[in-house]
Amino acid sequence: MKNKKFTQTDYIKANRRASRLEEIENHKRPINIARVHKSKKVYDRKRSKAELKKALPYSFL
Repeated sequence: MKNKKFTQTDYIKANRRASRLEEIENHKRPINIARVHKSKKVYDRKRSKAELKKALPYSFL
């Protein structure tokens, strides 16, 4: 049986994986740090339609 060396890249991978699992455990889901923040002032039809649906007390059929 060969002894495998534990290289620096293996250490970095293990450390990243451990921190990711800890983050999921703390927040109940993965958190994306690099995501760009979407401004509320920018026109977004999808968001405005969703807000209208929430404001209505019931839907008309």
